[in-house]
Amino acid sequence: MGSLQSSLSGVILHFPFYVLGLLIVFGVLFGRLICGWACPFGLVQELLYKLPTPKIKLSPTIQRFTILKYIITVLFLVVLPLAYYYIDGIGIPAFCKFICPAGTLEAALPLAAVKPNIRNALGMLFGWKLAVLMTVIITSTCIYRPFCRFLCPLGAIYSLFNRLSVYGIKVDLVKCIGCDKCLHHCPMQCHKVGDRECINCGACAEVCPTKAISLGKK
Repeated sequence: MGSLQSSLSGVILHFPFYVLGLLIVFGVLFGRLICGWACPFGLVQELLYKLPTPKIKLSPTIQRFTILKYIITVLFLVVLPLAYYYIDGIGIPAFCKFICPAGTLEAALPLAAVKPNIRNALGMLFGWKLAVLMTVIITSTCIYRPFCRFLCPLGAIYSLFNRLSVYGIKVDLVKCIGCDKCLHHCPMQCHKVGDRECINCGACAEVCPTKAISLGKK
C-alpha cells in the first residue's frame, strides 16, 4: 500500500505500473489467501481474538459495512493523494498517514521507543493514529479481524480476485450436501464459500462432514 501511494505522492506523479502489476499477479494467483496466511497484522488480530473475552457475531446489517474498505481504498489511495497534489503541488500517502494501524504498531511505535527525536516530534496526528490502533486492538478481542473486514485496502483489492484466483478454497459440488455447516463455522461470516470476504483460512474445510471443501489449487 505504501508503494502504491508513493506513486501518487510527492512532487512528481508516476503511474504505478509495477505495483499494480504485482498486485494483479498476486491477486490472480492467491486472492485473499494472502490475507489469511501471510499478513502480519492479520496474525496480530488472530492472537487478540484468542483472548478469553466475550465474542460478538456481527448482524447482517453490520456486515453490510464491509463495503467501507472499498470506499477507503478509492478515497485514501487515489482521491486524496491526487487532491492534495492538485491543491498543494505535492501528494500525500493518505491511508498510511491518516489510518493505517499496522504502520503505527509495526513502525511508528518501535521507532518512537528508540529514537528520542522522533518521540519529541509526535503531535496530534500521532494521537489520532494511536486512537485508531487502540480501537482496532480492543475490537479485535471480541470481533474476528475487524481491520480486514472494514478497513484494509489490500484486502479490498485482493477480494476482487478471490473467485478467479488459481489457489484458494474450492468446493466439490458432487460431495457437497448443502448442510451449510461451513458457513455456520466461518469466522468471517461469509455468505458463500470463497466469496469476497473469504480469507481462505480453511475453517470451513475442517468442519465439512463430507470433505467437499479443500484448500489448494482450484
